[in-house]
Amino acid sequence: MGFLKEIDEATATGPAADYYAEARRRNGQVLNLHRTCAHLPELAGHFEAMTGALKARMGLRRYELVTLAAALALRSSYCALAHGKVLLENGMSPEELERIATERGHTSITPQEADLMGYAAEIVTDATAIGQAHVAALRAHGLSEEEIAQAAAAAALRCYFSKYLDALGTRPDADFMALPEGLRRALARGRPIDEATAA
Repeated sequence: MGFLKEIDEATATGPAADYYAEARRRNGQVLNLHRTCAHLPELAGHFEAMTGALKARMGLRRYELVTLAAALALRSSYCALAHGKVLLENGMSPEELERIATERGHTSITPQEADLMGYAAEIVTDATAIGQAHVAALRAHGLSEEEIAQAAAAAALRCYFSKYLDALGTRPDADFMALPEGLRRALARGRPIDEATAA
Protein backbone atom coordinates (compact mmCIF):
# COMPACT_ATOMS: atom_id res chain seq x y z
CA MET A 1 0.00 0.00 0.00
CA GLY A 2 2.72 2.47 1.00
CA PHE A 3 5.31 3.39 3.61
CA LEU A 4 3.03 3.29 6.65
CA LYS A 5 1.88 0.18 8.45
CA GLU A 6 -1.64 -0.41 7.16
CA ILE A 7 -4.66 -0.28 9.42
CA ASP A 8 -6.35 -3.54 8.49
CA GLU A 9 -9.95 -3.07 7.46
CA ALA A 10 -11.03 -6.28 9.16
CA THR A 11 -9.68 -5.24 12.57
CA ALA A 12 -10.04 -1.44 12.37
CA THR A 13 -11.93 0.24 15.20
CA GLY A 14 -13.30 3.70 15.94
CA PRO A 15 -12.95 6.47 13.35
CA ALA A 16 -10.77 4.33 11.05
CA ALA A 17 -13.43 1.60 10.94
CA ASP A 18 -16.15 4.17 10.22
CA TYR A 19 -14.01 5.68 7.47
CA TYR A 20 -13.42 2.31 5.82
CA ALA A 21 -17.13 1.47 5.99
CA GLU A 22 -18.08 4.77 4.37
CA ALA A 23 -15.41 4.36 1.68
CA ARG A 24 -16.71 0.90 0.83
CA ARG A 25 -20.31 2.16 0.79
CA ARG A 26 -19.48 5.03 -1.56
CA ASN A 27 -16.94 3.32 -3.80
CA GLY A 28 -17.77 -0.36 -3.57
CA GLN A 29 -14.20 -1.01 -2.40
CA VAL A 30 -11.43 0.35 -0.22
CA LEU A 31 -8.75 2.00 -2.34
CA ASN A 32 -5.11 2.57 -1.48
CA LEU A 33 -5.83 6.25 -0.86
CA HIS A 34 -8.34 5.20 1.81
CA ARG A 35 -5.73 2.98 3.47
CA THR A 36 -3.40 5.96 3.69
CA CYS A 37 -6.13 8.33 4.86
CA ALA A 38 -7.37 5.90 7.53
CA HIS A 39 -4.52 7.13 9.74
CA LEU A 40 -6.18 10.59 9.79
CA PRO A 41 -9.82 9.87 8.97
CA GLU A 42 -11.17 13.12 10.39
CA LEU A 43 -8.81 15.13 8.18
CA ALA A 44 -9.81 13.00 5.18
CA GLY A 45 -13.43 13.77 5.93
CA HIS A 46 -12.79 17.51 5.86
CA PHE A 47 -10.89 17.22 2.58
CA GLU A 48 -13.70 15.19 0.98
CA ALA A 49 -16.25 17.75 2.16
CA MET A 50 -14.27 20.58 0.57
CA THR A 51 -13.72 18.78 -2.72
CA GLY A 52 -17.34 17.65 -2.75
CA ALA A 53 -18.54 21.23 -2.34
CA LEU A 54 -16.27 22.39 -5.15
CA LYS A 55 -17.41 19.59 -7.44
CA ALA A 56 -21.05 20.52 -6.82
CA ARG A 57 -20.38 24.16 -7.71
CA MET A 58 -18.00 23.62 -10.63
CA GLY A 59 -19.69 20.63 -12.24
CA LEU A 60 -17.95 17.29 -12.63
CA ARG A 61 -16.19 17.93 -15.94
CA ARG A 62 -14.64 21.29 -15.01
CA TYR A 63 -13.60 20.03 -11.58
CA GLU A 64 -11.96 16.94 -13.05
CA LEU A 65 -10.12 18.83 -15.79
CA VAL A 66 -8.74 21.39 -13.34
CA THR A 67 -7.80 18.67 -10.87
CA LEU A 68 -6.15 16.59 -13.60
CA ALA A 69 -4.05 19.59 -14.70
CA ALA A 70 -2.92 20.18 -11.13
CA ALA A 71 -2.12 16.48 -10.61
CA LEU A 72 -0.06 16.34 -13.80
CA ALA A 73 1.88 19.47 -12.82
CA LEU A 74 2.48 17.91 -9.40
CA ARG A 75 3.73 14.72 -11.08
CA SER A 76 1.23 12.76 -9.00
CA SER A 77 0.74 9.43 -10.73
CA TYR A 78 -1.98 8.39 -8.29
CA CYS A 79 -4.12 11.49 -8.65
CA ALA A 80 -3.60 11.86 -12.40
CA LEU A 81 -4.60 8.23 -12.96
CA ALA A 82 -7.56 8.47 -10.59
CA HIS A 83 -9.00 11.65 -12.10
CA GLY A 84 -8.22 10.55 -15.62
CA LYS A 85 -10.24 7.43 -14.90
CA VAL A 86 -13.18 9.57 -13.75
CA LEU A 87 -13.08 11.49 -17.04
CA LEU A 88 -13.04 8.21 -18.97
CA GLU A 89 -16.02 6.95 -16.99
CA ASN A 90 -17.90 10.13 -17.89
CA GLY A 91 -17.57 10.11 -21.64
CA MET A 92 -14.02 11.12 -22.55
CA SER A 93 -12.21 8.71 -24.86
CA PRO A 94 -8.74 7.35 -24.00
CA GLU A 95 -7.37 9.06 -27.12
CA GLU A 96 -8.78 12.44 -26.11
CA LEU A 97 -7.45 12.11 -22.58
CA GLU A 98 -4.00 11.10 -23.78
CA ARG A 99 -3.85 14.15 -26.07
CA ILE A 100 -4.75 16.42 -23.17
CA ALA A 101 -2.25 14.78 -20.81
CA THR A 102 0.63 14.93 -23.28
CA GLU A 103 -0.22 18.45 -24.45
CA ARG A 104 -0.26 17.33 -28.06
CA GLY A 105 -3.54 19.12 -28.50
CA HIS A 106 -6.66 20.11 -26.68
CA THR A 107 -9.08 19.19 -29.43
CA SER A 108 -11.64 17.77 -27.04
CA ILE A 109 -11.76 20.74 -24.66
CA THR A 110 -12.79 24.35 -25.12
CA PRO A 111 -10.38 27.32 -25.01
CA GLN A 112 -11.95 28.23 -21.66
CA GLU A 113 -11.21 24.76 -20.29
CA ALA A 114 -7.67 24.84 -21.68
CA ASP A 115 -6.96 28.16 -19.97
CA LEU A 116 -8.43 26.92 -16.69
CA MET A 117 -6.14 23.89 -16.88
CA GLY A 118 -3.20 26.15 -17.59
CA TYR A 119 -4.14 28.31 -14.59
CA ALA A 120 -4.25 25.21 -12.36
CA ALA A 121 -0.82 24.11 -13.58
CA GLU A 122 0.59 27.60 -12.92
CA ILE A 123 -0.80 27.53 -9.38
CA VAL A 124 1.09 24.29 -8.76
CA THR A 125 4.29 25.48 -10.43
CA ASP A 126 4.52 28.93 -8.83
CA ALA A 127 1.41 30.62 -7.52
CA THR A 128 3.40 33.75 -6.71
CA ALA A 129 4.08 34.26 -10.42
CA ILE A 130 0.37 34.62 -11.18
CA GLY A 131 -0.72 38.20 -11.75
CA GLN A 132 -3.75 40.22 -12.79
CA ALA A 133 -3.17 39.35 -16.44
CA HIS A 134 -3.74 35.66 -15.75
CA VAL A 135 -7.04 36.38 -14.05
CA ALA A 136 -8.05 38.88 -16.71
CA ALA A 137 -7.53 36.21 -19.35
CA LEU A 138 -9.91 33.93 -17.49
CA ARG A 139 -12.47 36.72 -17.20
CA ALA A 140 -12.20 37.21 -20.96
CA HIS A 141 -13.52 33.66 -21.32
CA GLY A 142 -16.64 34.71 -19.44
CA LEU A 143 -15.63 33.22 -16.11
CA SER A 144 -16.95 34.91 -12.99
CA GLU A 145 -14.90 35.82 -9.93
CA GLU A 146 -16.45 32.87 -8.10
CA GLU A 147 -15.58 30.45 -10.90
CA ILE A 148 -11.96 31.61 -10.94
CA ALA A 149 -11.80 31.24 -7.16
CA GLN A 150 -13.21 27.72 -7.46
CA ALA A 151 -10.47 26.71 -9.91
CA ALA A 152 -7.81 28.16 -7.61
CA ALA A 153 -9.24 26.25 -4.66
CA ALA A 154 -9.39 22.96 -6.58
CA ALA A 155 -5.75 23.28 -7.66
CA ALA A 156 -4.60 24.29 -4.17
CA LEU A 157 -6.43 21.38 -2.55
CA ARG A 158 -4.83 18.99 -5.02
CA CYS A 159 -1.41 20.22 -3.89
CA TYR A 160 -2.25 19.09 -0.36
CA PHE A 161 -3.68 15.70 -1.25
CA SER A 162 -1.19 14.67 -3.94
CA LYS A 163 1.76 15.61 -1.73
CA TYR A 164 0.21 13.73 1.19
CA LEU A 165 -0.24 10.53 -0.84
CA ASP A 166 3.22 10.71 -2.41
CA ALA A 167 4.95 11.52 0.88
CA LEU A 168 3.51 8.32 2.34
CA GLY A 169 4.26 6.18 -0.73
CA THR A 170 0.65 5.46 -1.69
CA ARG A 171 0.71 3.11 -4.66
CA PRO A 172 -1.78 3.36 -7.54
CA ASP A 173 -4.57 0.81 -7.36
CA ALA A 174 -4.58 -2.32 -9.49
CA ASP A 175 -7.61 -0.98 -11.41
CA PHE A 176 -5.34 1.57 -13.08
CA MET A 177 -3.49 -1.22 -14.86
CA ALA A 178 -6.61 -1.76 -16.97
CA LEU A 179 -6.12 1.62 -18.65
CA PRO A 180 -4.52 1.58 -22.13
CA GLU A 181 -0.74 1.44 -21.87
CA GLY A 182 -0.11 4.72 -23.70
CA LEU A 183 -2.57 6.53 -21.46
CA ARG A 184 -1.04 5.03 -18.32
CA ARG A 185 2.37 6.30 -19.38
CA ALA A 186 0.95 9.76 -20.13
CA LEU A 187 -0.72 10.05 -16.73
CA ALA A 188 1.93 8.39 -14.53
CA ARG A 189 4.37 11.29 -14.48
CA GLY A 190 5.71 10.73 -10.99
CA ARG A 191 6.04 7.41 -9.21
CA PRO A 192 6.27 4.68 -11.86
CA ILE A 193 3.56 2.04 -11.82
CA ASP A 194 3.80 -1.59 -12.85
CA GLU A 195 2.21 -4.88 -11.87
CA ALA A 196 4.25 -5.05 -8.69
CA THR A 197 3.56 -1.56 -7.40
CA ALA A 198 -0.12 -1.60 -8.33
CA ALA A 199 -0.88 -4.88 -6.53
